Amino acid sequence: RNAKGQRRDRYIHNTNTLMVGASSFAISSISYQPTAEELLQAVREIKLDHAEFGVKRICATLKDKGWTVSENRVKKTMQEHGLLETAAPVPMAVEASSAPDATKDQEQPAKKATLVKEQTWPEPTVPPMDLFPKGDFPKGQICEYIGMNAYRSSSAEMRESDRQMSSILNEHREAAEVHRTARKYLRTIAQPGELMIDIVEKLEDKVRELVRAHFPERGIAFPTGCSINHVAAHWTPNAGDKTVLKRDDVVKFDIGIHVNGRIIDSAFTHYFNPRYDPLALAVREATNAGIREAGIDVRLGDVGAAIQEVMESYEVELDGKVYPVKSIRNLNGHSVGHYRIHHDKTVPIVKTADQVLLCQTLYAQLSNIWTYPGADV
Repeated sequence: RNAKGQRRDRYIHNTNTLMVGASSFAISSISYQPTAEELLQAVREIKLDHAEFGVKRICATLKDKGWTVSENRVKKTMQEHGLLETAAPVPMAVEASSAPDATKDQEQPAKKATLVKEQTWPEPTVPPMDLFPKGDFPKGQICEYIGMNAYRSSSAEMRESDRQMSSILNEHREAAEVHRTARKYLRTIAQPGELMIDIVEKLEDKVRELVRAHFPERGIAFPTGCSINHVAAHWTPNAGDKTVLKRDDVVKFDIGIHVNGRIIDSAFTHYFNPRYDPLALAVREATNAGIREAGIDVRLGDVGAAIQEVMESYEVELDGKVYPVKSIRNLNGHSVGHYRIHHDKTVPIVKTADQVLLCQTLYAQLSNIWTYPGADV
C-alpha cells in the first residue's frame, strides 16, 4: 500500500520473449514481485537443478521467469537459509613476539566455517531428512484463499485449523522433496539407447535410498510409470523387457513416493526432440491454470473447464502439418487418500457438469495429458 493507504499491485506489465528449449515465443507477460516464501522455494529449485549457480545467475534466471528481484534480495535470502557456501576464514598472520615467554600454545587456532550440508550431484546420496534435520522441509507454492474463502486467511479459527494439519503437510513435503531430487536424477539416467527396465530399476533403488524406505512407513507408493508415445499412462516394464528409449520418444514418467502413507503422485514429460516444446508448454500452462482455479468449494467441473480452455488454445506443427492440442476426456486426475493412491473423487481435465466441490482436506492429482488430433484413448 502507498502512503494514502491505497493498494499497490505487485504486478508490472511488460513484454518479454519466453525461451522454451530450442523454440522462442514472443509473448505478452507480467513481471511479478514474489513473496519471501515464493522466492525461497524458487531459489531452492534452481540450486537443486544448478548447484553451481551463484547469486548473479540465480537472479538472472528469476528475471527470465518474469520476476522482479534484486541481487541483494536474492543474496539475503540465500544467506538466511544457508544456500550460500561460506569460505573458511583466512587466519591473520601473527607476528613472532619478541618476549622471551612467547610460545605456540598462546596462538589461538582459527575457527572453521560451518558449511551447510548439500546434496551430491550428479548422483544424489543425501536423504532430504539429513538436509533438513529439523524437519523444516520446503513449503513449495502456497496459494492464498480468494473470493468467498478470503476470510480464512484472517480468521484465527481457520488458521488454527490449518496449523493442526502441519504434521500431515510436513510428511507430504518430505515426500515431495524426495520426488524433486529423484526427478532430477532420472533426467540424467533416462538417455537414448538405455533399456527402460534399467532406467526404472536405477530410479527406484535411488528413491528407496533417499526416502530411507522401511515398509510400510516409507517407500515407493507404486511402480514407476514410463508410458511411451501413444501409451497415455500406467505402463511399466516387467523383468526381461527389452524396450529401449529412443531420441524421438516422448515419455510420461510417473513417480510415487510416500512418507507414513502421505503420497506424492506426480508425473512429468521427458523428451529430447525440441519439436515437442509447444506440447510441453501447453501442458505446463494448463496445469498452472488448474492450480489457480482449484480451491475450497470450487466445482471439479470448473477446474476441468479451466484446464481445457488453456490446453486447447495451443497447436503443434509436426512434419509440416499443424495439429490442434486436445485434452483427453476419458483419462482424469483423482484424489489421493492416506495409503490410497486413487481415492474417491475424479478430477476432470475437460469441462463437465460435475458439481462435486473441493474441500479443505482434499489432496488431488491433476493429470494434464494431451493428444492430437483425437480426444479419447
